[in-house]
Amino acid sequence: MAILAGFATVGASLPSQDPAPAAPKRAPLPVEAFADMPQLEDPKLSPDGKRLAAKIAIGGTQYFAVLTFGKEGPPQLLGAGKADVNWWRWVNDDWLVIGIGQSVPVEGDEWYVTRAIAYQPTTNKVTQLAPRDVAQKGDDIIWMARDGSARVMLAYQTSIYVNRDGFWPKVEEIDLDTGKRRTILTGRTGVMDWYADGAGVVRMGIGFSEDGRSRRLLYRDSNTAMFRTIDKARRGEDRLTVPALFLEDKTKALVIDDDEAGYSALYELDLATLERGKQLFASKGYDISGLITDANGSGFLGVAVEEDAPDVRWVDPDMQAMQETASSLVKGAKVRIVSTSSDRSRAIVAIGGADAPGGYYDFGRAEKSMNPLGFNNPSIRMKRMHPVRTIRYKARDGLEIAAILTTPKGRSGKLPLIVMPHGGPFARDSESWDWWTQFLADRGYAVIQPNYRGSSGYGTAFARRGEGQWGLAMQDDLNDAVTELARLGIADPKRVCMVGASYGGYAAVRAAQRDGARYRCAVSYAGVSDLNRMMKHTRNYLHSGARSDWLREQAPDLKGVSPLNFPEEFTIPVLLVHGEKDAVVPPVHSRLLADRLKKAGKDVTYIRQPEADHHFSRGEDRLEFLKAMEAFLAKHNPA
Repeated sequence: MAILAGFATVGASLPSQDPAPAAPKRAPLPVEAFADMPQLEDPKLSPDGKRLAAKIAIGGTQYFAVLTFGKEGPPQLLGAGKADVNWWRWVNDDWLVIGIGQSVPVEGDEWYVTRAIAYQPTTNKVTQLAPRDVAQKGDDIIWMARDGSARVMLAYQTSIYVNRDGFWPKVEEIDLDTGKRRTILTGRTGVMDWYADGAGVVRMGIGFSEDGRSRRLLYRDSNTAMFRTIDKARRGEDRLTVPALFLEDKTKALVIDDDEAGYSALYELDLATLERGKQLFASKGYDISGLITDANGSGFLGVAVEEDAPDVRWVDPDMQAMQETASSLVKGAKVRIVSTSSDRSRAIVAIGGADAPGGYYDFGRAEKSMNPLGFNNPSIRMKRMHPVRTIRYKARDGLEIAAILTTPKGRSGKLPLIVMPHGGPFARDSESWDWWTQFLADRGYAVIQPNYRGSSGYGTAFARRGEGQWGLAMQDDLNDAVTELARLGIADPKRVCMVGASYGGYAAVRAAQRDGARYRCAVSYAGVSDLNRMMKHTRNYLHSGARSDWLREQAPDLKGVSPLNFPEEFTIPVLLVHGEKDAVVPPVHSRLLADRLKKAGKDVTYIRQPEADHHFSRGEDRLEFLKAMEAFLAKHNPA
């Protein structure tokens, strides 16, 4: 049964195992097909498996909703006003905690403030968890009870001023059923983040020096013990040994740390000595992405990895058995378990691939059943689109760069090329569904997504190769991808544009300013144009001064690598698109750049999206962007 059946038609056959035949040349899909919003996003089952919490799309707009299996009628929608719904977790069968955030004016600046709310679906009761005097950070749920009760622990600030006691978060335990609360810890100077174990003991805090350049790890093994400093690190030079998960044995924990080759791996940790024990998991040549824990965040189930494509390696035997059963029901697509009931009789699984958007299915373990819940793209569903693969090339200094290559099905030869650097930049691309790249491939372009130096996932040494190289060697890595694809005969080096969002948008306008001879045009969505301005905003966007000047270290001279300062050097047409509701990169970055380029007589198009955020949360904003990009590329770099 499709639980979304009251407002969306879902129902599709599972993908075939048979390889797709060679496709004849066909007309591209309508642009509207690629602008479709996912019907479900980040679905989470209640412990009893009777309800599902997720973002859903209705009429191209996302809403947070709770859906009940077997219940007719529309889902329960929870409005958060103008705030973003950032995360959600089930506390027990009756209660959810939800993190929301919003940019607000504070003393002449825009600050991003967060709050945690509790929601009871049976009564539609909504409660803000922090008191009214909560300041910027108010959504840090550090513990949820494991006994089925509705108790949680919240860490929150009551002041935005560093010299006030309330700036450093306190910790309270709150009973959602009764509303009773008690203080567990008062704020401690320098400590912004607290961590609790599965039993509800606040075991650890991370403290920062006043200038944010050094850190210390505070630890205790019980509620009655005093905190003591067990590790110190200078910011940017050393790492703290921070446990990823406390184990039932109070002397032991799990830690993610670099192995001898410099890639993050999973180890046991002795909390008394901070000495690593045996290695539990490693992914040769890659960092691990993180731990998979149970719904309460206290039980270790598996490891998330991202080699060429994202995957999960289960260490829990029962989860591995469930994975094998679910995978056996599906041919020709990847199956990923994303949420389970507490007894593991029911799960939500994601089915799809890099060339097929797929969707979410309700998996009944005993019945061995798969029922569709919602598709990541309801127009394309399980249809296989354009092939995706990983290639590797050498940058000009010999550094190996991995890149994701998407090519239009049925076309070969020297194709027009789009270079599409990822955002972050401390992130990476992998072989997974990407509506931007698939849209561009459908229009006849090859798309290359280089994981340039500084990207995450390829070890500490590779990440550090990006330090001080924003707009410099990181930009060279993008140019070198064009050289490699031209050498391979895949791309025509005379028909290349750069397209990107966020940091990728910065890279696109930097290319237009610095490397215009290599490109025909550039497209920036929500891109950064002034790194000094971004550093100031980041200081307000983050919750402490600990990273307030990290951006300063990313180039020898931020002004010298900020495209905003050099409008006269732009030599190719530029398309700028930015949402006015963007809380991550303020729209002033695109607005000022557009103004200066126009004054300099440059070819620039600026599209202001009044209701758009940083993440394309509305279908109409996606559609407007895709149409504008399609027309812009057709004019300046036709396929």
